[in-house]
Amino acid sequence: MDSSEFLHFLATRVSVREYEAGCITEDDARYLLTAASKAPSAGNLEAWDVVIVTDPGQLEMLADAAGNQHQIKDAGCVFCVCANYVRAMSRYGDRGIMFAVEDATIAATYMMLAAHVRRLHTCWVGAFDDGEVKGILDLPAHIRPVALLCIGRGEAPSRGPERMDPEDHAHYDIW
Repeated sequence: MDSSEFLHFLATRVSVREYEAGCITEDDARYLLTAASKAPSAGNLEAWDVVIVTDPGQLEMLADAAGNQHQIKDAGCVFCVCANYVRAMSRYGDRGIMFAVEDATIAATYMMLAAHVRRLHTCWVGAFDDGEVKGILDLPAHIRPVALLCIGRGEAPSRGPERMDPEDHAHYDIW
């Protein structure tokens, strides 16, 4: 893949909120986890974990915890990507909290790109009640849900969202 093909690949990955019934295969799930395991992480601690949710009742509860975002229950599969504070704090103390969130975020991004390679669709959901999600999934105290990653086959929008000019983000040498 050359650089222009890579930019095209990135541009064609869009968030999908309309899904067909069904779930991804076990092979797809393993592929996404394998891709995430290649993500960079602070101190190579991989301070992230995933709860793979396919149970319709749990998906319904997660959708409720996220303000009734229908794509959560419609996708058929949600990866709840979590930061593992203890794993990162074991080496970095309090700073490890931020590193764990970063590790989880990068891992989730790798999963989204791996899904795109497999012609699966994703939607990152970050707006949810942390406490409710922790309760639904029985997460330990040292685990923080960072993203609910909806994964499935769906209907991509006809075009992606408008984006800022990349140079509008750049500051050289000083702000």
